[in-house]
Amino acid sequence: MKAPQITVENLKKGLFRINFKAMGCPCEIQFRCNNPQTAEQFRTAALDWVNAFEQKYTRFKEDSLVSEINRQAGKNWVELDAEAEALFDLCNQFHFITQELFDPTTLPISKIWDYKATVPRIPSQEEIEAAKRLVGWNKVEREPGRIRLTKPGMGIDLGGIGKEYAVDRVSLIAKDFGLENVLINFGGDVAALGSPPQYTHWHVGIEDPGKPGTCWGSLALQDLCVAGSGDYRRFFEIDGKRYGHMVDHRKGYPIANKVRHTTIVSRTCTEAGILATAACLLGEEEGMELINTFFGAEGCIHTEFKRLDSYAIHQYMVSDN
Repeated sequence: MKAPQITVENLKKGLFRINFKAMGCPCEIQFRCNNPQTAEQFRTAALDWVNAFEQKYTRFKEDSLVSEINRQAGKNWVELDAEAEALFDLCNQFHFITQELFDPTTLPISKIWDYKATVPRIPSQEEIEAAKRLVGWNKVEREPGRIRLTKPGMGIDLGGIGKEYAVDRVSLIAKDFGLENVLINFGGDVAALGSPPQYTHWHVGIEDPGKPGTCWGSLALQDLCVAGSGDYRRFFEIDGKRYGHMVDHRKGYPIANKVRHTTIVSRTCTEAGILATAACLLGEEEGMELINTFFGAEGCIHTEFKRLDSYAIHQYMVSDN
């Protein structure tokens, strides 16, 4: 992971920018700071934390904690440190809050619906049913300081919480350094603390799922987070039918409810991201009901043909096209 050094020129402009790639996506941190030494120390601390987090919790590295947990499925307990235990506590909390829509154990289903395959295929019903039997947070055993997947073939994937959790943690690191005006953007999952120079709010563009690469509008945010979820970029087609990368683990199939993208504004990025995914799984009516009844959250749902807004999302909108 590499990022440009902090320079005096940045200081003169009043805004530092750090750009790097991590967790499979472009990442950017913008922040105001009047001390180049503090800016450099924060840069180092933030990058070191993100790098360590990715190494520990990715399922794509054999020596990660998540890979070890998955390797021991149906066999042995795996020891957890305090940070890992807190992260799995958070998973447990959101599994309950979303009525099991958020579930970190959906890896077996994700594997059989591999949209990245050179030749994607539709799995058989037998494969789907077998994968579904391996999914369920209630099948995970936890004791203080350790965790165990009870069935061989089970697997944890923290892709539904990882980037958002990282945004929140880097926000806390920024506050530890006394930084009050920070924008953290990890692959479109954003925390907006304070404000940029000469403005009262950070402006965050929201991509139009019907026209990827363009924005349908932007949100003015201060001390809030925004995250989105959707399948309009990652999918495959077979015989004219579209199969998105978001799989409903309750049914074992990619979602097919016409929702293309959901955007959520909330108090934490983790909360925003998990609510966005849950709303996509529920569909437009139930998804909007979830958003409207969740304290502190606002959002909008894009379907193939329209956009639905929560009661008070307009208070954040800069432009509404």
